Amino acid sequence: MSTLKRFFKDTIIYGIAAVLPRVINFLLVKVHTDALQDKSQYAANTDFYIWTGLFAVLLTFGMETTFFRFYKDAKEKDHLIATTFIAMLASVAFFLLILFGFSDFFIHLFGFENNPLRLKFFASILALDTLAMVPFAYLRASNRPIKYALIKLLNVAVIVSVNLLFLKWIPQLAKNSIPNGLQRFYKSMPQVNFIFIANLLGSLLSFVLLLPYLIRFKWHFDNALFKKMLRYSWPIVIAGIAYLINENLDKILIGEYLSKDTEGMYAAMYKLAIFMNLYITAFRLGAEPFFFGHSKQKNAKQTYALILKYFVIVGAFVFLGIVVFLDLLKNLFINANYWEAEAIVPIVLLANLFLGIYHNLAIWYKLTDKTRFGMYFSILGALITIVINVVFLNKIGYMAAAWATLVAYTTMTAVSYFVGRKHYKIAYDIKAIASYLIVAVTLAFIAFTFFRDNRLFAIAILLIFGIFIYLKEHKSLEKLLKNDH
Repeated sequence: MSTLKRFFKDTIIYGIAAVLPRVINFLLVKVHTDALQDKSQYAANTDFYIWTGLFAVLLTFGMETTFFRFYKDAKEKDHLIATTFIAMLASVAFFLLILFGFSDFFIHLFGFENNPLRLKFFASILALDTLAMVPFAYLRASNRPIKYALIKLLNVAVIVSVNLLFLKWIPQLAKNSIPNGLQRFYKSMPQVNFIFIANLLGSLLSFVLLLPYLIRFKWHFDNALFKKMLRYSWPIVIAGIAYLINENLDKILIGEYLSKDTEGMYAAMYKLAIFMNLYITAFRLGAEPFFFGHSKQKNAKQTYALILKYFVIVGAFVFLGIVVFLDLLKNLFINANYWEAEAIVPIVLLANLFLGIYHNLAIWYKLTDKTRFGMYFSILGALITIVINVVFLNKIGYMAAAWATLVAYTTMTAVSYFVGRKHYKIAYDIKAIASYLIVAVTLAFIAFTFFRDNRLFAIAILLIFGIFIYLKEHKSLEKLLKNDH
């Protein structure tokens, strides 16, 4: 099997493991927006996971990517696994000690005053997910996609079941058909808390199922190895924080500058960008171990260039498909009370496509151990996000947040490309990539502006784009299918 064929096969397998649970989870957006008619409650849910994402980066301090970087060369893989997990265990213990030692401060910081129980959900979910990071990374690094996928699917099955039980089925049942104890529990609990309970139970199940992959190793903390890993990972932490600023600061600032209702509406419509995020996540799960494992091959740079081109082709299709069928998708997945912010969807979709391109380009600084550049680029993007939002939110409203995201990710992509040419030059087919992006954006603009809710035109647009790609790529695709690379 050719290198590229093997890469795409691994990407599909790992992609299913990541994408299918997230697709199912995404379907819950309709359940959430139906149940949380008060948009400020949906904003509270959004804020909870913004804080969770930030602390997840701090607790894992870039060790997932670092794990892959060191796994391929580690002579004593047990030492690597044990050292990484012990570091995560210490990180979680310190986090819990600080969080509950100063609980009043954190309740105020997170805005949990009206619902302090959320702090316990917050701590528990973060602790379990941090400890699960190492065994999940081990399953990916050792190429065990079926086991990885099974645990992920069981996790989401729990999350979906609990959400449906408490946010959909119980409200639909006649009150006298629910046991009194369950009635009291249901009425005493803010509805948004059931979302957190569902995620907590899912995280707990995942960790329990992963325990057998931890107890089989010889436990030894390699201090010298850990110091090397820290030198590699600390810029990744800074880059991760800056990335979260790019992704989430807009929602927080909308809540502060405009209103919590507007934040909830914006966050709900932003969810439609998940289809692009799912594609990027599926790609990254397969790509990261592959890129490191393939780096010593003679044709590595040629392979990376081809992968980026095909990534853009598929990504442009995803972008265009969502835009032309936006009215159908919003009807299926988002409550009508949240539709006012639909104009952000094409912008944030394109922004996330550029983020995916940036992740592809990032291979140069990861392979050359110059992860500080990833930190620089992410900080640049965060500064752009902050400035545009602060200056323009009050002037043009929530659309400023969407444009800030696009400008930030486009700039990060461009700067990474030009800097990368000096350190690890890869001959990307920039002309072809640019042509696909320009044509996709042009067709999307025409469809979104002039032919909304016209299904026949939507199909025609996709066919036109497909024909355009076929005319440009059919020879190289035929060669790829026939030959090894």
